[in-house]
Amino acid sequence: MARGDQIYVLRPFAGLSGIYEHHGIDCGDGTVIHFRKTDTATIAHTSIAEFAMGRQIFVKHYPVSYISDIVIDRAESRLGEQNYNLLTNNCEHFATWCKTGRADCQQLADFGLGVGGVGGESAPPLITEAAETGDPIAAVQSFDQAVHNITYARNHLQPQYDQAIRDVNTWQRVARLALKQNREDLARAALERKVSFQKAADDFKMQLDQLDTMQRSLEQNRSVIDRKLTRSL
Repeated sequence: MARGDQIYVLRPFAGLSGIYEHHGIDCGDGTVIHFRKTDTATIAHTSIAEFAMGRQIFVKHYPVSYISDIVIDRAESRLGEQNYNLLTNNCEHFATWCKTGRADCQQLADFGLGVGGVGGESAPPLITEAAETGDPIAAVQSFDQAVHNITYARNHLQPQYDQAIRDVNTWQRVARLALKQNREDLARAALERKVSFQKAADDFKMQLDQLDTMQRSLEQNRSVIDRKLTRSL
């Protein structure tokens, strides 16, 4: 397990063991942010021991997800939230939203109950449907939430991408200077550092491109929403 991982344990239900997964976000310091089930389910910061309750912890992996800093920031931004809903805002919805921007629940989908959530890539199709056939007020609310999510993620990713590019250029200059001094060993080490920063920059750029794609999808539907609002006034 690592900082920013989406983790889960199998918990019993109605006396049957291992029936459902309880999800949270690993903070990397022995604590977890998750929906703590008390009298009122609340997103809370607890020890990993309280989260696991003696059960084995598993990690949910994704081919593409936010970097750990953003995952933690997103989780912390919802601390204290109490609007738990089994079908639309449960522990897996929350953890998946923190990790990927999509408020999804695979457990519900497996039972044919997946209804989706608003956020990240899931937002554009929901807004498209609302814009064309549904309530324009609800569509605006969905639009605003999706824009907020995208802006939040971009504000965190862009500085890290910019810094990675600066590091790439710096190590390229170091390598050139080393070669001029016939220090192939230093040049090789510098190029290795350059490659590592280039990989980080490529990862950041991929995530920024995804955010741009989401943004364009949202903008294409805003005019439809505005026209429906005008007609309804």
